[in-house]
Amino acid sequence: MSAKHHHHHTERHFTASDVVRDLVIGMADGLTVPFALAAGLSGAAVASRVVVVAGVAEIAAGAIAMGLGGYLAARGDADHYDAERRREVREVRELAREEEREIVQIFAQYGLDREACKPVLAHFHQNHDAWVDFMMRFELGLEKPEPGRALRSALTIGGAYIVGGLVPLAPYMLIDGLQPALRASVVCTLIALGLFGAAKSRFTGIGMLRGALQTMLVGGLASAAAFALARWIGG
Repeated sequence: MSAKHHHHHTERHFTASDVVRDLVIGMADGLTVPFALAAGLSGAAVASRVVVVAGVAEIAAGAIAMGLGGYLAARGDADHYDAERRREVREVRELAREEEREIVQIFAQYGLDREACKPVLAHFHQNHDAWVDFMMRFELGLEKPEPGRALRSALTIGGAYIVGGLVPLAPYMLIDGLQPALRASVVCTLIALGLFGAAKSRFTGIGMLRGALQTMLVGGLASAAAFALARWIGG
């Protein structure tokens, strides 16, 4: 008797959720923009208190702006989905033959002809909701937005921006002296950028080291450019 060997195949895929994307957007900007602002003001040799006040104001304004942008984007997606669904409902009811032709065209991409599609077409004529759902996903490529998505997106992006923005600003709040605070801010922010880039790489599929280095490079270049510009202007 030959032994039977069972091989278990586990597919490892990750589809970044909307929450993860919002965290990435908010945290990335929160770490880099206030960092660049604080470094730029330090290059102009202003007082630490000025850096803190300007940094807090920027974090507040940035969180509100980013959160509002996330809210409007998610709200726009929901409105677009609703409008397209209403149109598909009308077309399924009034232009059924044309919609059938579109279904056949979709399945033709997978090697199926109209004869093979007949059971599907018959089912859709009995279930218009399923028909509309099919057309929304496979004709238009639209997924139904989650309820409350817009508010969650705003809060997630804004909250992540605040958390990220406090990292480069904290040394100026805790350390006396502009230059020691600047050095501490650079170290803290680069470490945070590296950790954030490594964590983000789990969702993008690239190596953790590569993700960390890419994020640190982008944030570092932004801060260096702001620092040099402010020093040149204050010159």
